[in-house]
Amino acid sequence: MDRLIYLAMSGATAAMQRQDVLANNLANVSTNGFRAQIQAFRAVPVQGSGASTRVYALESSVGYDAQSGPVSSTGRPLDVAMQGNAWLAVQSLDGTEAYTRAGALQTDADGQLVTNAGLPVLGDGGPITLPANAAVEIAADGTITAQVGTNKPQQVGRLKLVTPDAPLTRGTDGLFRASGGDLSADPNARVQSGALEGSNVSPVESMVAMISAARQFEQQMKLLQNAQTQEQTAAKLLAP
Repeated sequence: MDRLIYLAMSGATAAMQRQDVLANNLANVSTNGFRAQIQAFRAVPVQGSGASTRVYALESSVGYDAQSGPVSSTGRPLDVAMQGNAWLAVQSLDGTEAYTRAGALQTDADGQLVTNAGLPVLGDGGPITLPANAAVEIAADGTITAQVGTNKPQQVGRLKLVTPDAPLTRGTDGLFRASGGDLSADPNARVQSGALEGSNVSPVESMVAMISAARQFEQQMKLLQNAQTQEQTAAKLLAP
C-alpha cells in the first residue's frame, strides 16, 4: 500500500513543479528576449533501511530553449535584436556581468544607456554614456554613433556582444551568466538595429502542456484516493 502512496505522491509533486515552470513561461510570452525554461525529471532511489524499493521523481532542469524568438521591426534607434547566438552584456544589480537578449534600450537621467529594467548596458570599457539631445545610431557590430545638432557624428561606445560556447545559466533575476566567469567580447557578433526579439515561448504549446500536467496531477490524486479506500477496506477485513 505504501508503495502506491509513494508513487502517487512523487508523481503529483512532479506534475505541480512542471505546472509552475509552464505557468512562468506562459506569463513571459510577451517578454522581449525571453527564453523558455525546459524542465525534466529523473528517478532517484530513496536511501535508507527498508526503502530500497522506493523511488522519487526529482526535478532535473535541463536549462532553456535556445531557439531565437520572432524579430519585429520597431524603427526605434535604441532597439536592438541580437542575431544568431549573440548576447548583450549588462551590469546586474549585484555589480556582476550578466547577459540578456532583451534589447529595448533607453537612457536614464544621467545619459547612461540602460535596459528596460534600468540595468547599465556594458561596452568595451564599461557602462556607456550618451550625450544629451543626441541622435543615436547603432551599427550592426554594436558601434554606437551620436550626433548633437549639426555637429559631426562621433562614436561614443560599442555594445559588448558575446557568443557563448556553452549554454548559459539563468539566475533568479532572470539574467544569464557563464559558469566560467565573464565572457570576452565577440567582434563577429551582430545586432539588428530598430528591431526587437520576442519571446520564444509558444502560447499554444504551453497551454496544451499545462492541460496535460493538470490531468496528470488529477490522475495521481485519484491514485491516492484509491490507496485510502483500499486501506480502509483492508482495515475492515482485519477488524476483529
